[in-house]
Amino acid sequence: MSQTAPLIVRLLASSVSVANRAGKIVRDIMSKGELGIVEKGKDDYQTEADRSAQRCIIASLSAQYPKVRIIGEEDGNEIQSSHEFLETDADKEILSLECPASLKGIKEEDIVVWVDPLDGTAEYTQGFLEHVTVLIGISVNEKPIGGVIHQPYFKNENKMGRTIWGLKDVGVGGFTPGNPPESLIITTTRSHSNPIVENALQVMKAAQVLRVGGAGYKVLQLLEGKASIYVFASPGCKKWDTCAPEAVLNAAGGKLTDVLGNFYKYGASESRPNKTGVLAAVNDELHNYAVQRIPQELKDKLSA
Repeated sequence: MSQTAPLIVRLLASSVSVANRAGKIVRDIMSKGELGIVEKGKDDYQTEADRSAQRCIIASLSAQYPKVRIIGEEDGNEIQSSHEFLETDADKEILSLECPASLKGIKEEDIVVWVDPLDGTAEYTQGFLEHVTVLIGISVNEKPIGGVIHQPYFKNENKMGRTIWGLKDVGVGGFTPGNPPESLIITTTRSHSNPIVENALQVMKAAQVLRVGGAGYKVLQLLEGKASIYVFASPGCKKWDTCAPEAVLNAAGGKLTDVLGNFYKYGASESRPNKTGVLAAVNDELHNYAVQRIPQELKDKLSA
């Protein structure tokens, strides 16, 4: 790896390579058919793919960036890092990026990395494989500044999988950004709805509602112009679900907040749940529209 590149560029380059490796692990476990499903809570599942992908990501990044704090979804569930899946390559395209001055002075101790090794576990177990992503989000001083969204099951001409990345003040890569659809299309949860979630959808007056799994996949729908706004008025998401997608969306000129319009903080001491829901769009105009449509009564319920 080029040690001459600034730390944040090297970390993003490593994260792209590690996400690719984690995606292969996810595919390999599915192809073997031994998912090893464990129910962590109501409608909250963990598989051997979650466990092995997290081992790969944490072991690989920890070995190269020992002072970076890494927080994974499966932490506390007897997941140990492992050298079995160690990935030390760094993406050459990322290493060649021109690092903005604002990101050059960052130290390892300033960084918290949020990892969801398999976003969309329920969809993974049910066969909705296109919804599945691997998420690695990089935050500095509580703000998401870099992110990787890997789709293990995206079909290319010559290979399976693709990796999308974003970096603050640099831009995005790995996909072709699309303009928002002409009519208002909302993307929301496929499997975690409730009356409050449905109320928030109804007030948007959307022409269409897309119900899909995974925060990463929903944000990709915004980025590729398949949906206008991502609305989830519920505390179901966690920091590892939104750090990487928010960073990529920000780098593309979009915005992700809670339903009150407030940004989440991604410091290591922050609580894991995103208690006041998620509201995201590819531009400020659409995001402002969505915030204004949410009734105060609903905002008060989530804030209580």
